Amino acid sequence: MSQQLGGQPIIILRQGTTRNRGQEAQNNNIAAAKAVANAVRSTLGPKGMDKMLIDGTGDIVITNDGATILKQMDIQHPAAKMMAEIAKVQDDEVGDGTTTAVVIAGELLKNAESLLSLKVHPTIITEGYQKAAVKALEILSAYAVSVKPTDSARLKQIAETAISGKGAEAYKVLLCDIVVRAVTMVADPDGTVDTGHITIQKKVGGKVEDTAIIEGMVIDKERASPGMPLLVRNAKILLLNAALEYKKTEVSAKITISRPDQVQAFLDEDAHMVRLMADKIIKSGATVVFCQKGIDDTAQHYLAKAGILAVRRIKKSDCENIARATGATIISSIDLITPADLGNAGLVEEKKLSGHEMIYVSECRNPKSVSIIIRGGSEHLIDELERAMHDALMVVSDVVKDKKVVPGGGAPEIELSLQLHRYASTTGGRIQLAIEAFASALEVIPRSIAENAGLDPIDMVVAIRAAHEAGNRNYGLDVHEGRPVDMLRAGVVEPLRVKTQAIKSAAEAAVMILRIDDAFASRASGPAGGMPPGAGDY
Repeated sequence: MSQQLGGQPIIILRQGTTRNRGQEAQNNNIAAAKAVANAVRSTLGPKGMDKMLIDGTGDIVITNDGATILKQMDIQHPAAKMMAEIAKVQDDEVGDGTTTAVVIAGELLKNAESLLSLKVHPTIITEGYQKAAVKALEILSAYAVSVKPTDSARLKQIAETAISGKGAEAYKVLLCDIVVRAVTMVADPDGTVDTGHITIQKKVGGKVEDTAIIEGMVIDKERASPGMPLLVRNAKILLLNAALEYKKTEVSAKITISRPDQVQAFLDEDAHMVRLMADKIIKSGATVVFCQKGIDDTAQHYLAKAGILAVRRIKKSDCENIARATGATIISSIDLITPADLGNAGLVEEKKLSGHEMIYVSECRNPKSVSIIIRGGSEHLIDELERAMHDALMVVSDVVKDKKVVPGGGAPEIELSLQLHRYASTTGGRIQLAIEAFASALEVIPRSIAENAGLDPIDMVVAIRAAHEAGNRNYGLDVHEGRPVDMLRAGVVEPLRVKTQAIKSAAEAAVMILRIDDAFASRASGPAGGMPPGAGDY
């Protein structure tokens, strides 16, 4: 990039920097974003296809989860990275609808490209898109249907819709039942659900049907000592954030020993201090101890002798979840233990699962944290089951909190498209063109669902649109029957928040990309120790 000054060009950018401006920059960015949308579009819907992703080390991931696909792809183009970011935000916020968000963003940019070729200014397009997005959220809010958090049949349908089309679909009855039970148990009285209180453990082996929910916690640990009991009934649980071992002084000190028996005296004193700590635990009435730090051999001996099951080096998050499940208080000092700090569980036992010892804390009264153990015949299957379970847990949590759902199967997109077309006619001016482009872009969802099911996309979209114009606003595409049906009656429902987040994310990404009219790309730095770029050019 240079500026003429008295016939002499002034270079202001580093040598090797490339610059795209105006229409060229927009076309490049739109093409990259469309390429990302097309990469995931075939995964959309209950009959979407899977992608196989192979990383640099040869590890394979087989999935049709949009967020996972875009996270695994080694994307370089900056505009394409923005599209991948939409999927990440969608996944973090609501857990599902990642492919929907990316596909809508790609279609918005495709329609914007047609307007740009008609010399409509990008500012007018972005203004129209922003107005259309705001209006779309209004329409969706009025379109949504209320759901009671206690309506487990409807919650199962929501989980089923999230799992449909994934590798886990064959086991959806079992998985949806587990998901709804898990979310219902950990939900707080105000409807808030933190899915961090639902621990998922994956173990290869057995059948998918062996997947189960434990009303309590399962920890991938074993007893601190083989001399401890394998099973404790009606357990009194102590959670300890302190080490059961001799504490070293925090200051540097030098101790001079003049006689051999003094060495033994020091060792005996250490053992005595550990013995006192173990005695305090035994006197508290605890029968199971979970310790976040170490338990030395002496302490293990005394605890085992007293019939106490102890587990060491527990993760902080696991300790917090055990506290929620059992009602125990996490203690930071052994001197402060009281019987009131102990939690309760009907059963604590060590079991072997696929060759690994695991600690089960189960039969808890009103557990506010639970564990799900996923089983299956291969690593790839279990990973895909976990991704499906994550999506289902998130969408059910969304509905328990917001209590609002919308029909699935492309019904909300067609309804939004029709209403936005009517809204566009009231605005006038060139912004009308942008709002109409936004409305048309939403039809990409039912069109893609039809395409991926081997149906004629044009016929299906026209049929759904006709049903909506006749007043059947909940009609979407039933891919099994190949015709529009009432999605609420069919049990195909999605959380309102998934749709609103997808439209917001897609509109924001499209607007951001359309507003770019200049792109500067610096050349990668050379190897260390070499000459700086351009140093040899005279």
